[in-house]
Amino acid sequence: MTRSTRLTGRALRLTVLVGEHDTWHHRPLYSEIVHRAHAAGLAGASVFRGIEGFGASGVVHTSRLLSLSEELPVAVVIVDEEERVRAFLPELDELVTEGLVTLDACEVVSHGGRDDTSGETGAEGKRSL
Repeated sequence: MTRSTRLTGRALRLTVLVGEHDTWHHRPLYSEIVHRAHAAGLAGASVFRGIEGFGASGVVHTSRLLSLSEELPVAVVIVDEEERVRAFLPELDELVTEGLVTLDACEVVSHGGRDDTSGETGAEGKRSL
């Protein structure tokens, strides 16, 4: 059973920018990253599809109707405790051969629905990260 808890505190945001057609063993790369993050027990992962962007190649990719380019950017965003995110980084060394991986310190204000068994709760049902 999952209880809704409020998580607060300092965290680390991992963002992985890849192309939407990048694959890992015939599976979309972004999907492989999400499934590995889930298997690693991270708090959550979300995938965002860009509508336009460019990277190291310098080629602008866009979703505009008349564009010949369809390789749009995809961002996988994961937020969790710093130690947990850093422990996940070796997985990305294996998966991401082209792309950009960034880490940003952040503060979690609220998160609902995470099972409370992996952390301590304090006053008012809050779990510190």
